[in-house]
Amino acid sequence: MSQPRALVLRAAGTNCERETAWTLEQAGAEAEILHVNELLGDPDRLLLFHLLAIPGGFSYGDDLGSGVVFANQLRTRLKTQIEKFIESGKLMLGICNGFQVLLRAGLLTGRDVFDDPPRATLAWNMSGRYEDRWVDLRIVSEKTPFVSGRKVVSYPVAHAEGRFVAPDDVLDELEQDQQVVFQYVDAGGRPTQDYPANPNGASRAIAGICSKTGQVLGLMPHPERNIRPFHHPEWTRKRDLPAEASAKAGDGFELFQNAVRRAGQLVS
Repeated sequence: MSQPRALVLRAAGTNCERETAWTLEQAGAEAEILHVNELLGDPDRLLLFHLLAIPGGFSYGDDLGSGVVFANQLRTRLKTQIEKFIESGKLMLGICNGFQVLLRAGLLTGRDVFDDPPRATLAWNMSGRYEDRWVDLRIVSEKTPFVSGRKVVSYPVAHAEGRFVAPDDVLDELEQDQQVVFQYVDAGGRPTQDYPANPNGASRAIAGICSKTGQVLGLMPHPERNIRPFHHPEWTRKRDLPAEASAKAGDGFELFQNAVRRAGQLVS
């Protein structure tokens, strides 16, 4: 597989760009961290990459709402290049604040590349507080190349505005089109609305969705924070995986491996 190029796009307040870039490199990509202002100065630079990742943090301090300013930059100043990026089969990933950015930019719920206005949002956690904890997630759809196998994985969450909210008809459409990729689950692996397994009260336990094409994925939990087995707080107690597999990677690494593998197919 040829080495694909991954762009990790940051803004003022982003704080997970190095972890995301490092993980992409471990998965086999050539990763570059770029401030959004640099890209705005040369928008066509985006087309040199095969995968775009927007990491977590608090872009622009979330002063106008989580991800709002960053999302507006994508919608108003990078729209043409993003449309070309998607039309050429390339991938986009948004983690936590990045999910907030992609959703509010209209890149996840649209019937085309962009949805104007977005038909879903991420609201304040039902707990009324910032939630920083580990959660279990079931992969419920393989429509996106970022995931493989319907199984339960563990990632940490760290957010105050992570409650996925949309009208019932939109939720029905997302489920029917297999765009719901991750759901919060209880100890038995069942989707749940109960706190703290569902840390924010998200509708239908939704933790992450993909676009209709599957090329764009957004999720609130942080896969880049469970890349090595010892990243999980209970790693010494885990005996459910073969020792060899458990020693190689944490649950989150496969998502990046899948993305880099697909992006590599686009390298000429």
